[in-house]
Amino acid sequence: MGIKNKALRWILPSCLKSAVTHKMDSRIHVAIHSSNSRISLSDISDPGSPLCLSDLSSSKFAANLHIFTFSELRLMTSDFSAVNFLGEGGFGPVHKGFVDDKCRPGLSPQAVAVKVLDPDGDQGFREWLTEVVLLGQLKHPHLVKLIGYCCEDDHRLLVYEYMARGNLENHLFRKYTSLAWETRIKIALGAAKGLAFLHGEEKPVIYRDFKTSNILLDSDYSARLSDFGLAKDGPEGDETHVSTRIMGTHGYAAPEYIMTGHLTTKSDVYSFGVVLLELLTGRRAMDKKRPPREQNLVDWAKPYLKDHHKLDSIIDQRLEGQYSTEGARRVAALAHQCLNHSPKSRPTMSQLVKILELIAQLRDVPFVYTAPAESKAEDGKIKERKEDEYEDDGKVKKETGRKSRRKGYRHKHPVRARGVYTDTHLYRAYKNEMISVGIEGR
Repeated sequence: MGIKNKALRWILPSCLKSAVTHKMDSRIHVAIHSSNSRISLSDISDPGSPLCLSDLSSSKFAANLHIFTFSELRLMTSDFSAVNFLGEGGFGPVHKGFVDDKCRPGLSPQAVAVKVLDPDGDQGFREWLTEVVLLGQLKHPHLVKLIGYCCEDDHRLLVYEYMARGNLENHLFRKYTSLAWETRIKIALGAAKGLAFLHGEEKPVIYRDFKTSNILLDSDYSARLSDFGLAKDGPEGDETHVSTRIMGTHGYAAPEYIMTGHLTTKSDVYSFGVVLLELLTGRRAMDKKRPPREQNLVDWAKPYLKDHHKLDSIIDQRLEGQYSTEGARRVAALAHQCLNHSPKSRPTMSQLVKILELIAQLRDVPFVYTAPAESKAEDGKIKERKEDEYEDDGKVKKETGRKSRRKGYRHKHPVRARGVYTDTHLYRAYKNEMISVGIEGR
């Protein structure tokens, strides 16, 4: 980190000094483009093209972003209190906050997620800047919305829209309850649309870190891609790939990328196939708690994907059979294509979107009737009555036994039963009749 910090101080000298005023005169080296084309991520840290943070407000990609002061963010998050803590990733901790037009004119009252860059974390200033530059320019229903940022003294923070249901990882891998089949397909389709949008840009963007923890969900389970710190510009023109250092998460990265460092949009497609497998099986991409042969999800599940007879054995048991059989087969086939070792044989994200839209229209999910709460209450009352009758029956048996022991004659010569019975005796007779019928039926 020492060399990296020196480089960052060279890139952003003023941002690392203590600021008396809120004038952001720190320097970010980004190429200035007068055209309407997107500022390339490769232009970041170009020593020949300095851009002042104070000039960002006039640039096209930051025109819609708010520049917050650190004191404002402290106020929004109640001084980053533990009550508002949402979680922590490679970038740093995330806290929930609230912002309105009193804090910043023009902002509608809304909950926000404030992500704080941890200087000792896995990601650094370059990743922070990548998110500002990228999400400041790209807008899509299935990309998380960046509201603004803070670059004051040593503080680097990002302010996003708040996603009510957190990330997919927390929902998919719960121990006892999980997501319905239709919800899983909806999430897969939304995430696919987000990736297809990135890949379809004039300057394609490779996400490079597609995984369940980076798929956020709103209150309606609509998916949003988040955490763009590792994103890279894709190959342009005659280029076939981008050479870069290997980054990402173990279990999701494409094999050719791990072996050679060659990155293409098909690397994202492979990662998408891994997430499809997770949605299908309810298992993590890598799980050290499982037996050795089952720890790597792709290695374990891939042989089952093309065999319809074996497919049911790997589908998430928590679905309890409530899934589209045809849909599961198609999802399995899609995952198998995405996980092809040959990048050229994998489908594009646009093709995946079209197929997932067809899968989402399937309506062959089995219907299971669930008894209303009132009926269950009535069943409980009936059960209680039967238990009381069993107790009464037991008391009658005990009393009868005592009398028979007292009077040996009646014990040896039973008296014929009379024609009048108590309710308990009638129930006992009915019970014995049902038992005999059950035995005869066998």
